Amino acid sequence: MTEKILILDFGSQYTQLIARAVREANVYCEIIPYHKPVVFEPSLKGIILSGSPFSVNDANAPLVDIAALHKQLPVLGVCYGAQLTAKQFGGRVANSSKREYGRALLHRQKEDVLLKDVSERSQVWMSHADTVLDLPKGFEVLANTEDIPYAAFRKDSNGHTGEEQPLYCLQFHPEVYHSIEGKKILKNFLVEICGCKQDWTPAHFVTDTVNGLKEKIGQQKVIMALSGGVDSTVAATLIHKAIGDHLIGIFVDNGVLRKNEFEQVLATYKKIGLNVKGIDAKQRFYNELKGQTDPEAKRKTIGRLFIDVFQEEAAKVEGVGLLGQGTIYPDVIESVSVHGPSVTIKSHHNVGGLPEKMHLGLVEPLRFLFKDEVRRVGAELGIPDEMLQRHPFPGPGLAIRILGEITEDKVRLLQEADHVYIQALRDHNLYSTVWQAGAILLPVKSVGVMGDERTYEYTVALRAVTSVDGMTADWAHLPYTFLADVSNGIINSVKGINRVVYDISSKPPATIEWE
Repeated sequence: MTEKILILDFGSQYTQLIARAVREANVYCEIIPYHKPVVFEPSLKGIILSGSPFSVNDANAPLVDIAALHKQLPVLGVCYGAQLTAKQFGGRVANSSKREYGRALLHRQKEDVLLKDVSERSQVWMSHADTVLDLPKGFEVLANTEDIPYAAFRKDSNGHTGEEQPLYCLQFHPEVYHSIEGKKILKNFLVEICGCKQDWTPAHFVTDTVNGLKEKIGQQKVIMALSGGVDSTVAATLIHKAIGDHLIGIFVDNGVLRKNEFEQVLATYKKIGLNVKGIDAKQRFYNELKGQTDPEAKRKTIGRLFIDVFQEEAAKVEGVGLLGQGTIYPDVIESVSVHGPSVTIKSHHNVGGLPEKMHLGLVEPLRFLFKDEVRRVGAELGIPDEMLQRHPFPGPGLAIRILGEITEDKVRLLQEADHVYIQALRDHNLYSTVWQAGAILLPVKSVGVMGDERTYEYTVALRAVTSVDGMTADWAHLPYTFLADVSNGIINSVKGINRVVYDISSKPPATIEWE
């Protein structure tokens, strides 16, 4: 049975970072809204209380019974979780006259296993307006900073009756990058206090998941829409490992894929051993997209047509009982509100709404993994690195990188320009330094000169961003000489384009894609 840590989410922007830090320590964890009842199963080893945008003194502050939790399991309160603990046990929490945001230095006042091997004056990251002014009776301070007298504290172990588990609190965020030894502190909580064995690894996940899939699926057939992306490929490989060719993959060429992508992806799937059928539906998509210029209309047309094509192909397969999907954990978390009951996964994560249309049960082997974990599992499964490390690519493909109407000629132009750009990133060892890159065909023509002739041709914008998860992104500072080479390569080899520009907008306020 896999050991588990539960993270109760009070709405902090950093909650996912806590989960990532726990997973990096090879301990499995799950995030649940604070109001969801905790099931104290044997595999549960400890509970972490997250931060929150609320003040513990707000009338509508989110609450849990911390005393009841720590009678059962070790508990660690982080920021809001620490302040809520202090308040519930009789301490005093108020808006601080010295609000502390940003870097601070930790001064240890007492030796404790939570701070084992943590340096004196270790840098930590504060982000709170409230602070604990008086500790509750029966609590002891472990560390302070210049402005915060109780940066780390715990329920006093003296006179421990054995009826309660350890209860620790941190008023800083150990999960963020700027808390230099924060992950060490979290690891101490997981290993030294909760007794976790740190045995949750990609190999362990593969074995457990494949066995679980065999049991769930049995002799049923699973049908799955594949995109050539990381998530769907890893999910399909896990399902195939469990049921072999009872998994039927469908890969649709919607006419707005990258150059040679349809053929290359099918070849890779064949190499992996997946049972995948390629459907050339380019012309059907071009016919339906004709005359459409509104970005949302283009998206909806592509989504609707994809469902139609997929359902037609699925109907040709007898005995299909389940639909496979590459849903990953951030998709699930984003769909659950800490302010109310769980809501359905956002429509774009449901492959355009396929589950609702097809009335099939779902198989989602990756629904508790983060993106970086999906890649590690994919490596464990032997999936080629060129597929695992691919940049994200939008579901509507090049349709939202061609501003205005989609035509076959425009798709060809953009495919060629994008191919020159992406290949150059690979050739110059820059591909892995950016999170996502692509070319955008603008509905703008301008005058140019080639030889003795004047031209009147299209403009292409190059986009490259650095990011962790796509929620925010900065434009990638690619070398000028590289950009000059790419510009020359596109203009010289792609007839119909005579001008190349580089997008230096960040998200926010801009978005990564142009439509």
